[in-house]
Amino acid sequence: MSALDLVVMIAYFLGITAMGLWVARKVKSSGGYFLGDRKLRWWIMMGQAFGTGTHAEQPVAQTGATCELGFATIWYQWKNMLITPFYWLLAPWYRRSQRTTIGEIIEDRYGRKLALLYTVFAIAYFVFNQGAMLKGAGKVISIATGDQMISANGVVVAMTLAFIVYSFFGGLRASAYTDFAQSFLIIVLSFLLIPAGLARVGGFTGMRQALPPDFFNVYSEVSGLDAFTIAMLTLNGLVGIVAQPHILSMCASGNTERAGRVGQTYGSFVKRICTIGWGLTGLIVAAMLVVEHQSLPEREAAFGFACRELLGPGLVGLMIACVLAANMSTCSNFMVNTGALFTRNLYREYVNPDADDRRLLLMGRVSGLILTLLGVAFALTVEHVLDAFLFTETIAAFMGIMFMGGVLWQRANRYGALAATVSAFGLYYALDYLLTCRANGATFPTLSAAWDYARSCAQEGQLSVFLATGDVKLVYPWKAAPFGWAMLVGFATLVVISLLTRAENPARVAAFFDRMRRSSDEDAVTPSGERVAAAERGEDLIFLDLPGWLHAPRWRGFWHRYREDLVGFLLGWLTVGLLVFLAWAVMQIGKQAP
Repeated sequence: MSALDLVVMIAYFLGITAMGLWVARKVKSSGGYFLGDRKLRWWIMMGQAFGTGTHAEQPVAQTGATCELGFATIWYQWKNMLITPFYWLLAPWYRRSQRTTIGEIIEDRYGRKLALLYTVFAIAYFVFNQGAMLKGAGKVISIATGDQMISANGVVVAMTLAFIVYSFFGGLRASAYTDFAQSFLIIVLSFLLIPAGLARVGGFTGMRQALPPDFFNVYSEVSGLDAFTIAMLTLNGLVGIVAQPHILSMCASGNTERAGRVGQTYGSFVKRICTIGWGLTGLIVAAMLVVEHQSLPEREAAFGFACRELLGPGLVGLMIACVLAANMSTCSNFMVNTGALFTRNLYREYVNPDADDRRLLLMGRVSGLILTLLGVAFALTVEHVLDAFLFTETIAAFMGIMFMGGVLWQRANRYGALAATVSAFGLYYALDYLLTCRANGATFPTLSAAWDYARSCAQEGQLSVFLATGDVKLVYPWKAAPFGWAMLVGFATLVVISLLTRAENPARVAAFFDRMRRSSDEDAVTPSGERVAAAERGEDLIFLDLPGWLHAPRWRGFWHRYREDLVGFLLGWLTVGLLVFLAWAVMQIGKQAP
């Protein structure tokens, strides 16, 4: 670490904090604090979605995976690439709900008890994710600097102090604007190491001479990701993201519905572009290790190794600022959303229903601060960062059955939603436990093999002996088969139990779906104060009560009614194609003609 690196880091901390406090001047109400008064422009929404969705451990994990197994491991991060066009269709759900938290949407749809269950999950989600992200960034910076300046826990404390200051006063508005500014640093982070790295290994030609040909494939089962696994990761992402607690602020804080659609969809596409940079960095490190006859203690040390080897004075400080930006942007958003959940779904609902707006604003600030400090406490003790992220993402997917089912099907009720969530959780853990059971001291490579062996043990009366060899864990490594079965059973349970039990109050369900069928834009309000039907503006939602497609009225005026959904969805898929082509084209550079 040089004096210039220290200057860059201090300038970053002071600059981003000052910017956040400057924006905070305009926050005077709880609506402004929690959702920025729903007035953020599309470009701020893009920066917010990109900054909040990108964490420091992601480039580290991708660089390490590519270094070990090749560029095809990009699908670890691109698992959500195939669902990104769906963001265009899902984003209006949250703005049209006219709610501040997803817990309130759950209450509108299913009642208070399931809303409470969701709120407990959501607060735990934020606390654990904040802790894991803070510790992840701390580890990256500590490794990159060789522990010369500050320990991982020291980085955690410094980061927390910075984002807490502007988030406490400025709420989502300050978080969104600082996310936009920090998004540029994240982009720098994604490509900063590449020029010096290519020069070090002799460009793309040198890389190809040092590495096996399959390292440059965009898709390869050698990476450990077959088509089924990618499909399950895609399903995980699609169902999980609708219930992630911060998604409402990502989609509903824009000044129009289209701002939310553009922000969430194309902010996510920017991240997909950056992933190409992370993968390319991994290839460079792999080539450096071969050419220079070096090795790494573990694959996730690849990113820190590249920083130490390729960056000079000043650039190390810039890289640290970029890593800080990747995590502070997310933690800031999480702090505001945590305060919103606690305030609106617990404090106002159960403690002080008559609280005025000033009291709600204060409680949002204080509760967000306290719960963030719990995340810091978790960060100071957590060791396995990646496991913590995978755990929370999987939980979100199972909670997503409840949320998505309630929008896609009017007949879904609280009994079906609860049973679906419990059954999905139970089966997922049961199957993962089965995969840890051992026969002759060895585990099974596939779920079907483990299941067949368990059946043979049952026929011989030895099932209990076999099951006793398994390992009970809170966090199991993510595997496609257990997740796929859990999701199938979860959705099936939602349908069956909902049909067998009493339907929800028709007035509640009708009011919920009526909001979803009306535009939430300010220019779509009649003089009498009623919101205009979205179908009249070409903004009806395709993903709304899917069984309704069996009735003829849903097909009338199809193009006019769903114009916004159809055009945006098509453009999203064209963007997916362009990004896959871009990745393929980059991997063709330096390739010799046959």
